[in-house]
Amino acid sequence: MAKYTCERCLKEFSQKSHYDKHMKKKIPCQDNKGKIVEVVENIIINKNLISNNTKNINTTNMEILNKKKINKKKLYTFIEVCAGAGGLSKGFIDNGFKPLLLNDNNKYCIETLKLNHSDCTIINGSMVDIDLEKYKNVNIDVLMGGVPCQSFSQAGLRKGISDDRGKLILHFIQMISTLNPKVFIIENVVGLLTHEKGKTLKLVIDTIKKLGKYVIDYKVLNANDYSVPQNRKRLIIVGINISLNKTFTFPTPHKYKPVLNDVLKDCPKSPGATYKKEKIDIMKLVPEGGCWVDIPEDIAKKYMGNSYNSGGGKRGILKRLDMKKPSLTLLTTPSQKQTERCHPTETRPLQTLEYSRIQTFPDNYKFAGSINQIYKQIGNAVPVKLSQAIAKKIIDVLKD
Repeated sequence: MAKYTCERCLKEFSQKSHYDKHMKKKIPCQDNKGKIVEVVENIIINKNLISNNTKNINTTNMEILNKKKINKKKLYTFIEVCAGAGGLSKGFIDNGFKPLLLNDNNKYCIETLKLNHSDCTIINGSMVDIDLEKYKNVNIDVLMGGVPCQSFSQAGLRKGISDDRGKLILHFIQMISTLNPKVFIIENVVGLLTHEKGKTLKLVIDTIKKLGKYVIDYKVLNANDYSVPQNRKRLIIVGINISLNKTFTFPTPHKYKPVLNDVLKDCPKSPGATYKKEKIDIMKLVPEGGCWVDIPEDIAKKYMGNSYNSGGGKRGILKRLDMKKPSLTLLTTPSQKQTERCHPTETRPLQTLEYSRIQTFPDNYKFAGSINQIYKQIGNAVPVKLSQAIAKKIIDVLKD
Protein backbone atom coordinates (compact mmCIF):
# COMPACT_ATOMS: atom_id res chain seq x y z
CA MET A 1 0.00 0.00 0.00
CA ALA A 2 1.33 3.46 -0.90
CA LYS A 3 2.65 5.41 2.08
CA TYR A 4 4.17 8.48 0.40
CA THR A 5 2.44 10.85 -2.05
CA CYS A 6 3.85 13.83 -3.96
CA GLU A 7 1.61 16.76 -3.20
CA ARG A 8 2.44 18.32 -6.59
CA CYS A 9 1.93 15.51 -9.10
CA LEU A 10 0.04 13.24 -6.68
CA LYS A 11 2.28 10.28 -7.57
CA GLU A 12 2.41 7.56 -4.88
CA PHE A 13 5.45 5.66 -3.54
CA SER A 14 5.69 2.58 -1.32
CA GLN A 15 9.29 3.21 -0.23
CA LYS A 16 10.63 6.39 1.35
CA SER A 17 13.92 6.25 -0.62
CA HIS A 18 12.05 6.38 -3.90
CA TYR A 19 9.92 9.25 -2.62
CA ASP A 20 13.06 11.21 -1.53
CA LYS A 21 14.70 10.64 -4.90
CA HIS A 22 11.56 11.92 -6.69
CA MET A 23 11.43 15.06 -4.60
CA LYS A 24 15.16 15.85 -5.27
CA LYS A 25 14.83 15.78 -9.08
CA LYS A 26 16.25 18.85 -10.79
CA ILE A 27 13.24 19.10 -13.12
CA PRO A 28 10.11 19.61 -11.04
CA CYS A 29 7.34 17.16 -11.59
CA GLN A 30 4.08 18.21 -13.31
CA ASP A 31 1.48 19.90 -11.16
CA ASN A 32 -1.64 17.69 -11.46
CA LYS A 33 -3.44 18.89 -8.38
CA GLY A 34 -5.51 21.46 -10.28
CA LYS A 35 -6.52 18.89 -12.90
CA ILE A 36 -7.64 16.44 -10.27
CA VAL A 37 -9.78 19.08 -8.61
CA GLU A 38 -11.29 19.87 -12.02
CA VAL A 39 -12.05 16.20 -12.64
CA VAL A 40 -13.74 15.90 -9.25
CA GLU A 41 -15.78 19.04 -9.87
CA ASN A 42 -16.85 17.73 -13.28
CA ILE A 43 -17.93 14.46 -11.71
CA ILE A 44 -20.06 16.39 -9.22
CA ILE A 45 -21.52 18.61 -11.95
CA ASN A 46 -22.31 15.64 -14.18
CA LYS A 47 -23.92 13.85 -11.28
CA ASN A 48 -26.18 16.85 -10.66
CA LEU A 49 -27.01 17.11 -14.36
CA ILE A 50 -28.00 13.47 -14.44
CA SER A 51 -30.13 13.96 -11.35
CA ASN A 52 -31.80 17.07 -12.80
CA ASN A 53 -32.35 15.40 -16.16
CA THR A 54 -33.97 12.48 -14.41
CA LYS A 55 -36.28 14.90 -12.65
CA ASN A 56 -37.04 16.67 -15.92
CA ILE A 57 -37.72 13.36 -17.63
CA ASN A 58 -40.07 12.38 -14.80
CA THR A 59 -41.76 15.79 -15.00
CA THR A 60 -42.12 15.49 -18.77
CA ASN A 61 -43.53 11.99 -18.41
CA MET A 62 -46.04 13.27 -15.87
CA GLU A 63 -47.05 16.08 -18.23
CA ILE A 64 -47.54 13.57 -21.04
CA LEU A 65 -49.61 11.35 -18.77
CA ASN A 66 -51.68 14.32 -17.65
CA LYS A 67 -52.25 15.33 -21.27
CA LYS A 68 -53.32 11.81 -22.07
CA LYS A 69 -55.75 11.98 -19.18
CA ILE A 70 -57.13 15.27 -20.54
CA ASN A 71 -57.36 13.84 -24.04
CA LYS A 72 -59.16 10.81 -22.66
CA LYS A 73 -61.85 13.08 -21.18
CA LYS A 74 -65.12 11.99 -22.70
CA LEU A 75 -66.39 14.21 -25.51
CA TYR A 76 -70.16 13.99 -25.43
CA THR A 77 -72.28 14.54 -28.52
CA PHE A 78 -75.73 15.89 -29.20
CA ILE A 79 -78.27 16.60 -31.92
CA GLU A 80 -80.75 19.43 -31.55
CA VAL A 81 -83.84 20.00 -33.69
CA CYS A 82 -85.92 23.17 -33.59
CA ALA A 83 -82.76 24.79 -32.25
CA GLY A 84 -83.86 28.39 -32.78
CA ALA A 85 -81.04 30.85 -32.07
CA GLY A 86 -79.04 28.21 -30.20
CA GLY A 87 -79.51 29.03 -26.51
CA LEU A 88 -79.95 25.39 -25.51
CA SER A 89 -77.05 24.30 -27.73
CA LYS A 90 -74.79 27.04 -26.39
CA GLY A 91 -75.23 25.85 -22.81
CA PHE A 92 -74.30 22.30 -23.77
CA ILE A 93 -71.33 23.38 -25.88
CA ASP A 94 -70.08 25.45 -22.94
CA ASN A 95 -69.99 22.21 -20.95
CA GLY A 96 -67.90 20.32 -23.51
CA PHE A 97 -70.58 18.77 -25.69
CA LYS A 98 -70.03 18.52 -29.45
CA PRO A 99 -72.99 19.22 -31.76
CA LEU A 100 -73.39 16.67 -34.54
CA LEU A 101 -76.39 18.38 -36.08
CA LEU A 102 -78.40 21.56 -35.47
CA ASN A 103 -81.72 22.07 -37.21
CA ASP A 104 -84.36 24.76 -37.57
CA ASN A 105 -86.81 25.86 -40.25
CA ASN A 106 -86.36 29.60 -39.78
CA LYS A 107 -83.77 31.08 -42.15
CA TYR A 108 -82.71 33.78 -39.71
CA CYS A 109 -82.14 31.22 -36.94
CA ILE A 110 -80.12 29.16 -39.39
CA GLU A 111 -77.92 32.14 -40.20
CA THR A 112 -77.47 32.83 -36.50
CA LEU A 113 -76.45 29.22 -35.89
CA LYS A 114 -73.95 29.40 -38.74
CA LEU A 115 -72.45 32.60 -37.35
CA ASN A 116 -71.81 30.98 -33.98
CA HIS A 117 -71.32 27.27 -34.76
CA SER A 118 -69.54 27.21 -38.10
CA ASP A 119 -67.89 23.81 -37.46
CA CYS A 120 -71.21 21.98 -37.13
CA THR A 121 -73.65 20.47 -39.64
CA ILE A 122 -76.62 22.83 -39.78
CA ILE A 123 -79.79 21.90 -41.68
CA ASN A 124 -82.43 24.39 -42.73
CA GLY A 125 -85.88 22.82 -42.98
CA SER A 126 -88.46 20.77 -41.15
CA MET A 127 -87.18 18.18 -38.69
CA VAL A 128 -89.45 15.73 -40.50
CA ASP A 129 -87.18 15.91 -43.56
CA ILE A 130 -83.90 15.09 -41.79
CA ASP A 131 -82.26 11.94 -43.17
CA LEU A 132 -81.91 9.89 -40.01
CA GLU A 133 -80.12 7.04 -41.79
CA LYS A 134 -76.89 9.07 -41.64
CA TYR A 135 -77.00 9.05 -37.85
CA LYS A 136 -78.33 5.55 -37.15
CA ASN A 137 -74.92 4.07 -36.36
CA VAL A 138 -73.49 7.18 -34.74
CA ASN A 139 -73.03 7.43 -30.99
CA ILE A 140 -75.51 10.08 -29.88
CA ASP A 141 -75.39 10.99 -26.22
CA VAL A 142 -78.22 13.53 -26.27
CA LEU A 143 -81.11 14.18 -28.64
CA MET A 144 -82.94 17.37 -27.73
CA GLY A 145 -85.33 19.88 -29.12
CA GLY A 146 -87.48 22.87 -28.36
CA VAL A 147 -90.32 21.31 -30.30
CA PRO A 148 -92.64 24.12 -31.54
CA CYS A 149 -94.81 25.15 -28.66
CA GLN A 150 -97.37 27.51 -30.20
CA SER A 151 -99.98 24.76 -30.14
CA PHE A 152 -99.47 24.19 -26.42
CA SER A 153 -99.16 27.80 -25.27
CA GLN A 154 -101.64 29.01 -22.70
CA ALA A 155 -101.75 32.30 -24.62
CA GLY A 156 -102.49 30.66 -27.99
CA LEU A 157 -105.43 28.79 -29.46
CA ARG A 158 -104.25 25.53 -27.86
CA LYS A 159 -104.98 23.30 -30.85
CA GLY A 160 -102.42 20.84 -29.58
CA ILE A 161 -101.66 17.59 -31.36
CA SER A 162 -104.51 18.13 -33.85
CA ASP A 163 -102.36 20.98 -35.23
CA ASP A 164 -99.52 20.13 -37.66
CA ARG A 165 -97.06 21.85 -35.34
CA GLY A 166 -98.31 19.72 -32.48
CA LYS A 167 -97.65 16.58 -34.51
CA LEU A 168 -93.96 17.47 -34.63
CA ILE A 169 -93.59 16.27 -31.07
CA LEU A 170 -94.74 12.87 -32.20
CA HIS A 171 -92.12 12.91 -34.95
CA PHE A 172 -89.53 13.76 -32.31
CA ILE A 173 -90.57 10.58 -30.51
CA GLN A 174 -89.96 8.69 -33.75
CA MET A 175 -86.45 10.21 -33.83
CA ILE A 176 -85.86 8.90 -30.30
CA SER A 177 -86.87 5.43 -31.42
CA THR A 178 -84.65 5.50 -34.53
CA LEU A 179 -81.51 7.11 -33.10
CA ASN A 180 -81.64 5.52 -29.64
CA PRO A 181 -79.80 8.33 -27.80
CA LYS A 182 -78.56 7.81 -24.26
CA VAL A 183 -80.59 10.85 -23.18
CA PHE A 184 -83.38 12.89 -24.72
CA ILE A 185 -84.61 16.32 -23.68
CA ILE A 186 -87.85 18.02 -24.70
CA GLU A 187 -88.14 21.71 -23.84
CA ASN A 188 -91.61 23.23 -23.96
CA VAL A 189 -93.90 25.85 -22.48
CA VAL A 190 -95.54 25.34 -19.11
CA GLY A 191 -98.93 25.28 -20.88
CA LEU A 192 -98.24 21.69 -21.94
CA LEU A 193 -98.87 20.65 -18.33
CA THR A 194 -102.49 21.76 -18.43
CA HIS A 195 -103.30 21.29 -22.12
CA GLU A 196 -106.44 19.15 -22.38
CA LYS A 197 -106.31 18.79 -18.59
CA GLY A 198 -102.92 17.11 -18.79
CA LYS A 199 -103.96 14.55 -21.40
CA THR A 200 -101.55 15.88 -24.04
CA LEU A 201 -98.50 15.54 -21.79
CA LYS A 202 -99.64 12.09 -20.70
CA LEU A 203 -100.01 11.06 -24.35
CA VAL A 204 -96.48 12.24 -25.12
CA ILE A 205 -94.93 10.42 -22.14
CA ASP A 206 -96.97 7.24 -22.61
CA THR A 207 -95.97 7.09 -26.28
CA ILE A 208 -92.28 7.30 -25.35
CA LYS A 209 -92.72 4.71 -22.61
CA LYS A 210 -94.01 2.26 -25.20
CA LEU A 211 -90.51 2.21 -26.67
CA GLY A 212 -89.50 0.37 -23.50
CA LYS A 213 -86.12 2.07 -23.35
CA TYR A 214 -86.39 5.19 -21.19
CA VAL A 215 -87.03 6.32 -17.66
CA ILE A 216 -88.79 9.69 -17.94
CA ASP A 217 -89.09 12.63 -15.58
CA TYR A 218 -90.21 16.22 -16.05
CA LYS A 219 -90.20 19.45 -14.11
CA VAL A 220 -90.93 23.14 -14.51
CA LEU A 221 -87.74 25.16 -14.06
CA ASN A 222 -87.63 28.90 -13.48
CA ALA A 223 -84.58 30.39 -15.21
CA ASN A 224 -84.09 32.90 -12.39
CA ASP A 225 -83.15 29.98 -10.13
CA TYR A 226 -80.17 29.27 -12.41
CA SER A 227 -78.37 32.62 -12.68
CA VAL A 228 -80.71 34.16 -15.26
CA PRO A 229 -82.00 37.69 -14.44
CA GLN A 230 -85.49 36.82 -15.65
CA ASN A 231 -88.54 35.00 -14.37
CA ARG A 232 -89.01 32.50 -17.18
CA LYS A 233 -90.59 29.12 -16.56
CA ARG A 234 -90.05 26.23 -18.96
CA LEU A 235 -91.15 22.61 -18.89
CA ILE A 236 -88.19 20.26 -19.22
CA ILE A 237 -88.81 16.58 -20.01
CA VAL A 238 -85.81 14.26 -19.66
CA GLY A 239 -85.54 10.61 -20.64
CA ILE A 240 -82.61 8.40 -19.58
CA ASN A 241 -81.88 5.20 -21.50
CA ILE A 242 -82.34 2.22 -19.20
CA SER A 243 -79.03 0.79 -20.48
CA LEU A 244 -77.23 3.47 -18.45
CA ASN A 245 -78.79 2.27 -15.21
CA LYS A 246 -78.63 5.86 -13.92
CA THR A 247 -81.09 8.20 -12.24
CA PHE A 248 -81.44 11.79 -13.39
CA THR A 249 -81.90 14.62 -10.92
CA PHE A 250 -82.82 18.13 -11.96
CA PRO A 251 -80.37 20.92 -11.05
CA THR A 252 -80.61 22.45 -7.61
CA PRO A 253 -81.55 26.16 -7.64
CA HIS A 254 -78.60 28.52 -7.21
CA LYS A 255 -78.41 30.61 -4.07
CA TYR A 256 -78.12 33.98 -5.80
CA LYS A 257 -81.04 35.16 -7.91
CA PRO A 258 -79.75 37.82 -10.33
CA VAL A 259 -81.67 41.00 -11.06
CA LEU A 260 -81.70 43.39 -14.01
CA ASN A 261 -79.09 45.66 -12.51
CA ASP A 262 -76.60 42.79 -12.86
CA VAL A 263 -76.81 42.89 -16.66
CA LEU A 264 -78.22 46.30 -17.60
CA LYS A 265 -75.85 48.48 -15.62
CA ASP A 266 -73.22 49.85 -18.04
CA CYS A 267 -74.64 47.78 -20.91
CA PRO A 268 -73.38 49.22 -24.23
CA LYS A 269 -75.96 50.76 -26.55
CA SER A 270 -77.27 48.54 -29.34
CA PRO A 271 -79.96 48.60 -32.03
CA GLY A 272 -83.50 48.42 -30.76
CA ALA A 273 -87.13 49.39 -31.09
CA THR A 274 -88.27 52.94 -30.34
CA TYR A 275 -91.40 54.66 -29.05
CA LYS A 276 -93.36 57.36 -30.81
CA LYS A 277 -93.48 60.73 -29.04
CA GLU A 278 -97.00 60.13 -27.68
CA LYS A 279 -95.91 56.83 -26.15
CA ILE A 280 -92.80 58.43 -24.65
CA ASP A 281 -94.91 61.11 -22.96
CA ILE A 282 -97.12 58.44 -21.38
CA MET A 283 -94.29 56.10 -20.36
CA LYS A 284 -92.52 58.97 -18.57
CA LEU A 285 -95.43 58.94 -16.12
CA VAL A 286 -94.78 55.31 -15.17
CA PRO A 287 -92.39 54.82 -12.22
CA GLU A 288 -89.73 52.11 -12.14
CA GLY A 289 -91.44 48.76 -11.64
CA GLY A 290 -94.87 50.30 -12.35
CA CYS A 291 -97.47 49.98 -15.09
CA TRP A 292 -100.75 51.61 -16.25
CA VAL A 293 -102.26 51.54 -12.74
CA ASP A 294 -99.64 54.11 -11.66
CA ILE A 295 -100.65 56.85 -14.11
CA PRO A 296 -103.65 59.22 -14.06
CA GLU A 297 -106.91 57.34 -14.73
CA ASP A 298 -108.01 59.51 -17.65
CA ILE A 299 -104.72 58.97 -19.48
CA ALA A 300 -104.85 55.21 -18.79
CA LYS A 301 -108.43 54.97 -20.11
CA LYS A 302 -107.57 56.83 -23.30
CA TYR A 303 -104.47 54.73 -23.95
CA MET A 304 -106.02 51.35 -23.15
CA GLY A 305 -109.41 51.81 -24.83
CA ASN A 306 -111.68 48.79 -24.39
CA SER A 307 -108.94 46.92 -22.53
CA TYR A 308 -109.46 49.23 -19.57
CA ASN A 309 -112.84 47.66 -18.77
CA SER A 310 -111.99 44.08 -19.79
CA GLY A 311 -111.20 41.33 -17.30
CA GLY A 312 -107.75 40.05 -16.41
CA GLY A 313 -104.72 41.54 -14.70
CA LYS A 314 -103.42 43.53 -17.69
CA ARG A 315 -100.29 44.43 -15.71
CA GLY A 316 -98.18 44.03 -18.85
CA ILE A 317 -99.64 47.22 -20.33
CA LEU A 318 -97.26 50.20 -20.00
CA LYS A 319 -94.96 47.99 -17.92
CA ARG A 320 -91.68 49.52 -16.85
CA LEU A 321 -89.21 47.00 -15.47
CA ASP A 322 -87.36 47.28 -12.14
CA MET A 323 -83.57 47.24 -11.82
CA LYS A 324 -83.83 45.59 -8.41
CA LYS A 325 -85.89 42.67 -9.70
CA PRO A 326 -85.59 40.02 -12.41
CA SER A 327 -87.17 40.83 -15.75
CA LEU A 328 -90.59 39.55 -16.64
CA THR A 329 -90.47 36.81 -19.29
CA LEU A 330 -89.01 38.23 -22.48
CA LEU A 331 -91.27 37.81 -25.49
CA THR A 332 -90.66 38.18 -29.23
CA THR A 333 -90.84 41.98 -29.00
CA PRO A 334 -90.34 44.43 -26.12
CA SER A 335 -93.01 46.87 -27.23
CA GLN A 336 -96.32 45.07 -27.68
CA LYS A 337 -99.18 47.02 -26.13
CA GLN A 338 -100.27 44.16 -23.85
CA THR A 339 -96.76 42.99 -22.93
CA GLU A 340 -94.58 46.08 -22.59
CA ARG A 341 -90.93 45.67 -21.59
CA CYS A 342 -89.74 49.23 -21.00
CA HIS A 343 -86.22 49.89 -19.69
CA PRO A 344 -86.25 50.46 -15.90
CA THR A 345 -84.65 53.92 -15.89
CA GLU A 346 -84.78 55.09 -19.51
CA THR A 347 -87.97 55.70 -21.46
CA ARG A 348 -87.48 53.26 -24.31
CA PRO A 349 -87.95 49.54 -25.02
CA LEU A 350 -85.16 47.17 -24.08
CA GLN A 351 -82.51 47.09 -26.80
CA THR A 352 -81.27 43.93 -28.52
CA LEU A 353 -78.05 43.54 -26.50
CA GLU A 354 -80.03 44.06 -23.30
CA TYR A 355 -82.45 41.37 -24.47
CA SER A 356 -79.51 39.08 -25.19
CA ARG A 357 -77.89 39.70 -21.79
CA ILE A 358 -81.15 38.99 -19.98
CA GLN A 359 -81.25 35.65 -21.80
CA THR A 360 -77.59 35.20 -20.69
CA PHE A 361 -76.06 34.98 -24.15
CA PRO A 362 -72.44 36.20 -24.15
CA ASP A 363 -71.91 39.65 -25.66
CA ASN A 364 -69.96 38.18 -28.59
CA TYR A 365 -72.85 35.94 -29.65
CA LYS A 366 -74.06 37.09 -33.08
CA PHE A 367 -77.64 37.28 -34.32
CA ALA A 368 -78.68 37.48 -37.97
CA GLY A 369 -81.58 39.40 -39.48
CA SER A 370 -83.44 42.63 -38.85
CA ILE A 371 -83.99 44.14 -35.41
CA ASN A 372 -87.44 42.55 -35.27
CA GLN A 373 -86.01 39.16 -36.24
CA ILE A 374 -83.30 39.45 -33.59
CA TYR A 375 -85.86 40.24 -30.90
CA LYS A 376 -87.89 37.25 -32.03
CA GLN A 377 -84.92 34.86 -31.92
CA ILE A 378 -83.79 36.00 -28.49
CA GLY A 379 -87.32 36.06 -27.08
CA ASN A 380 -87.92 32.45 -28.14
CA ALA A 381 -84.55 31.15 -26.91
CA VAL A 382 -83.70 28.98 -23.94
CA PRO A 383 -81.57 31.06 -21.54
CA VAL A 384 -77.97 29.92 -21.89
CA LYS A 385 -77.29 29.63 -18.16
CA LEU A 386 -80.42 27.54 -17.64
CA SER A 387 -79.12 25.24 -20.37
CA GLN A 388 -75.71 25.09 -18.69
CA ALA A 389 -77.30 23.96 -15.44
CA ILE A 390 -79.19 21.18 -17.25
CA ALA A 391 -76.09 20.11 -19.20
CA LYS A 392 -74.07 19.66 -16.01
CA LYS A 393 -76.67 17.24 -14.63
CA ILE A 394 -76.79 15.34 -17.92
CA ILE A 395 -73.00 14.85 -17.70
CA ASP A 396 -73.48 13.29 -14.26
CA VAL A 397 -75.67 10.66 -15.91
CA LEU A 398 -73.36 10.04 -18.87
CA LYS A 399 -70.16 9.70 -16.83
CA ASP A 400 -68.84 6.13 -16.51
